[in-house]
Amino acid sequence: MTTATLATLATAAPNLHDWSLAIDGMTCASCAGRVEKALAKVGGVVSAEVNLATETAQVRTVGAAVGIDALVAAVVKAGYAASALPDEATAVPADRPAVPWWPVAVAAALSLPLAAPMLGLLFGRHVMLDGWLQLLLATPVQFWLGARFYSAGWKALRAGAGNMDLLVALGTSAAYGLSVFELLRSGAAEGHSAGAMPPLYFEASAVVITLVLLGKWLEARAKHQTTEAIRALNALRPQTARVRRDGTERDMPIGRVRVGDVVVVRPGERIPVDGVVQEGASHVDESLITGESLPVAREAGGHVTGGAVNGEGLLVVGTTAVGAESTLARIVRMVESAQAKKAPIQRLVDKVSAVFVPVVIALALVTLLGWGLIAGEWRSGILNAVAVLVIACPCALGLATPTAIMAGTGVAARRGILIKDAEALELAHAITVVAFDKTGTHTEGRPQLVAAVPASGERAALLAAAAALQRGSEHPLARAVLDAATAEQVAVLTATQVRAVAGKGLAAVVAGRELRLGSTRYMQELGALAAAPQALKAEAQRLESDGRTVSWLADVGAAADVSAAAGAASAPVLIGLFAFGDTLKADARAAIDRLHALHIRTVLVSGDNHGAAQAVAHVLGIDEVEAEVLPQHKADIVARLKQGGAVVAMVGDGINDAPALAAADVGIAMATGTEVAMQAAGITLMRGRPSLVADAIDLSRRTHAKIRQNLFWAFVYNLVGVPLAAFGLLNPVIAGAAMALSSVSVVGNALLLRRWKGGTE
Repeated sequence: MTTATLATLATAAPNLHDWSLAIDGMTCASCAGRVEKALAKVGGVVSAEVNLATETAQVRTVGAAVGIDALVAAVVKAGYAASALPDEATAVPADRPAVPWWPVAVAAALSLPLAAPMLGLLFGRHVMLDGWLQLLLATPVQFWLGARFYSAGWKALRAGAGNMDLLVALGTSAAYGLSVFELLRSGAAEGHSAGAMPPLYFEASAVVITLVLLGKWLEARAKHQTTEAIRALNALRPQTARVRRDGTERDMPIGRVRVGDVVVVRPGERIPVDGVVQEGASHVDESLITGESLPVAREAGGHVTGGAVNGEGLLVVGTTAVGAESTLARIVRMVESAQAKKAPIQRLVDKVSAVFVPVVIALALVTLLGWGLIAGEWRSGILNAVAVLVIACPCALGLATPTAIMAGTGVAARRGILIKDAEALELAHAITVVAFDKTGTHTEGRPQLVAAVPASGERAALLAAAAALQRGSEHPLARAVLDAATAEQVAVLTATQVRAVAGKGLAAVVAGRELRLGSTRYMQELGALAAAPQALKAEAQRLESDGRTVSWLADVGAAADVSAAAGAASAPVLIGLFAFGDTLKADARAAIDRLHALHIRTVLVSGDNHGAAQAVAHVLGIDEVEAEVLPQHKADIVARLKQGGAVVAMVGDGINDAPALAAADVGIAMATGTEVAMQAAGITLMRGRPSLVADAIDLSRRTHAKIRQNLFWAFVYNLVGVPLAAFGLLNPVIAGAAMALSSVSVVGNALLLRRWKGGTE
């Protein structure tokens, strides 16, 4: 089955399945590439991505014929071990055992006496251990502690490929074998003086293995730190909950709690579920979930998130989500997914790694033959070939990108920035334009009715009619009208035949009248504004210039009756207007200033009228305004910005923003908004603060810089080291140390991202 066919099936078939596997035995980028190819060859596999840093594979299959057993078998056939990861830990296995330190310690103890004479030469002392004693010390290092290199190298060779283990096994075996040959040939066992002893290279083979083991141990410890964010989030999950049923309270495992259960949370305890406070009041610490440093007040009717810490009060919470559907579980899955996915730049590295080991072996062979055939120095040729094999390890190449991505996504999660995939993190560094929705993004999203102006008659009648249309609506403006009607004790009428006019307003029949409620654009399309009283239009202009959002109420049926009697075309009659005001978020201006400091242009894309949009843009310092934009046209604005060569990020929070979020190079959603917006976006801001947009872009730039630095050093180690080794300017021991240092330095450099604090406190 071709890739194109599978891609078509993936688009059309509903029975796609995602599998997560833990892979054991990978040591370098070549290993990851081989596992990936093995999985991709399994029939029915749509895509396979292997991450060396997390030691996991993410596989997507189509159809019911492909199961976990077939995937595991493919990995085993490639020479590695695999097991299915549970759904609760789809990317980073938290219980993976630590790499033992004792092999490194034993190898060092056995290798130190072999390396000591080399150190003595620095001080003018020439001491050499007996040849058989060197053999006795080097052999367990070579074949016991170094057995892993032979095992993994043989599996790679049997699979028709190469990896780091094969290079180490070939190189150290050559040095060890040459030493044994020289020892036997010279008859060193019969007792030679130090001066007559032939040159032996047991210290090279033993010390190289020791250094490689040390490097892998340090690398494993460093990689463990890159997944610290996931472990911290997983630690927030309480194991039990205190559930109130039939008037009694009892503790039960969290897995037995169901939606609708009433949970009691005492002061100081972690909230075990997502829910709504039914009784009590307290302050809740959500810092590890949202990055918000200060506790937030919660009382009856307020929402709480599982994993947050209850403060001083007793809370009784009605459960709305638990387990895999909870906010915390979704956060963990999102961070795990981002850390497991490959960044686009990693695919180039994979192509290089695929041919790296065969090229290195060829270079080592050329080095051996060159020294042997041309210079007649076969012994030097072997040692130089060993140095080539040892220093040219693709470990650093394989770790350069994923470790930076893991560190970047981890620190972002701690700051309340959730990154869905590595591609979003990598692309965000190049953003040149940020387009913002207005309501709920720069404003609090809780507008209030500031004016209700009837064309004639009383304000109460106007409010009663508008509230009738908007009863049951979840739109922020509808809630503002209903709240005002309740506050003024206005009797709300009953509406029938209610229907929404997408992006424009509402239509309904109220007390026998056909009413339309909506934006200025909607009224213009209906022809209602042409015959509007001049005083009403003047009042609308004044309100819009003050930054207010204006909506109109028109009677279509009355106009039709009058027009029919006069024999003229019908035109709706305006009943009145409504003006709404929303509060700007406290950090909205600072968010725009920070983006300008990053040399990023800002655009406000709003369905609001020009006056209101321009007023907000002026206060915030936004560069460009696109007003009166219908929801379906927001994506067109984003596409137009992209056509101009800009890399565009769209920031929004509503269902109507979802197409634009998906159309942008990077979609950024506010977690205070809708689930649809968060699903369409590549980045979610848990605190709903616009200043986090600059934080996300700044962190992306720093992460991308770390990736470039890591790849630079990974390539430099090899571009400089291999020629030096080939020309005899690099001792195998030094080559081993450089190889180990390359992997450790790459991971250590990525970990420096954990010191990033951002600009939002």
